[in-house]
This record gives sequence, C-alpha cells and structure tokens, in this order.
Amino acid sequence: MTDETLRRSDELLTELVEIVETARAVPMSASCVLPRERVLDLLDELREVLPPEMDEARTVIATRDRVVQDAYRDAAEARERAVAEADAVLADATHRAEQVLAEAAAESEALRRAAHEEHVELVNATGVHQAAARAARALREDAERYQAEMSAQAQEYDRRMRGEADRYVAEARAEAERYATKLTVDAEDYAERTLDELAAVLHRAASTADQGRSALAQRRAGHWVAPDSGEASISA
Repeated sequence: MTDETLRRSDELLTELVEIVETARAVPMSASCVLPRERVLDLLDELREVLPPEMDEARTVIATRDRVVQDAYRDAAEARERAVAEADAVLADATHRAEQVLAEAAAESEALRRAAHEEHVELVNATGVHQAAARAARALREDAERYQAEMSAQAQEYDRRMRGEADRYVAEARAEAERYATKLTVDAEDYAERTLDELAAVLHRAASTADQGRSALAQRRAGHWVAPDSGEASISA
C-alpha cells in the first residue's frame, strides 16, 4: 500500500470519527443524528481505497504455491538439461577415445605387418638371418610400445573427459537448486511483506475506530439535542 493510500485512508477514518463525535444526540435515546449523504460518501470512498490492497494480498496468497511449483519445475528442467548435456559430452569423449584406440590399433597392426614382411625377406637371405631377426624384434617392440602409449593416452583422455562431465553435472545441479531456492524465498518474502502491510493498515483502521467509539461514548454523558428535519437518526 502506498503512502498516499495510507494517508487517504487515515483522512477518511478521521473524518468519519469526527462526524460521529460531533453528531447531535437524540433525547431519551442512545442514538445520534448523522448526515446520511456525507457518511455514505465517505464510506464509498473508503471502500475504493482499501479493496485493491486486500485483493493484492489474496492474489499473493493464491499464487504463492504456483510460484513455488514453477520454481521447482524450472529447476527440474535445468537439471534435466544439464544431465543431457553431460551425457552428450561423455558420449563424445567416449567416441573420440574409441577412435584414438582404433587408430593406434591400426597403426600397430601396420607396423606388425611391415615387420613381418621385412622379417620374411631377411630370413630368405641366409647370410642376414640374425640381423633380420633382430630388426624384426626391434620393430615388434617399437610397435608394442607405440600401441601401449596410444592406449594409455586414450585412457587418460577418457578419464579426464569423464571427470569434466561429472563436474559439469554437479555444478549445473547446484545452480538449478540455488535458483529454485531463491525463487521460493523471494515469493515467500513478497507474500509476507504484503500481508504485513495489509495487517498494519487494518490495525490502524481498527485503532482509529476504537478511538472514535471511545470519544463518542464520552460525549453521550449528557448532551442530547433534537434532530433537524433534514437529518437522519440512527441507533448506536
């Protein structure tokens, strides 16, 4: 509720209290005479001032659960997207690791075939049999060492990509949960502030009305005046 609305509400309540305080009493009765049209105008204007705030409070209360549900739904969708992206990253990493292993295996096999062919050729030459055996053994060792290195590199790459994918999923889930918590807290804070403002207005209105009733009771102690023909008499 704005300061202008609060100020206008106080003015209307104050004027109503003053009208009741200054009203002329009906002799031999617990009634007083009030200007009907003026009182009705003030009540209509007061009704126009207060309902927007009450409607806003009711709207906040009615939509609070929906806001919280939307926040949880957004968080769930964010988690699902994060998991899907992490799965895609992991699948890509696995595919690339398989490609590296396949390439290493193909190169190793090519080296083995080349070594075997060279070994066969060297074996066919009797004088270089021993040299051919050593060369073939060296080629096999080189091929096996190369394959081991490629396999180790592929496994390290796969492990690193899996670790990065797991960290990405954890960070995405934590961010989604923080976002859902923030939306929930914001919705609850907004509802609480609106209800506090409305309670303050109603408390002030009730306090002003109580003061008016107290002042009216004090004035009823002995001032009785007959009503004029143009005014209406109401019972207290």
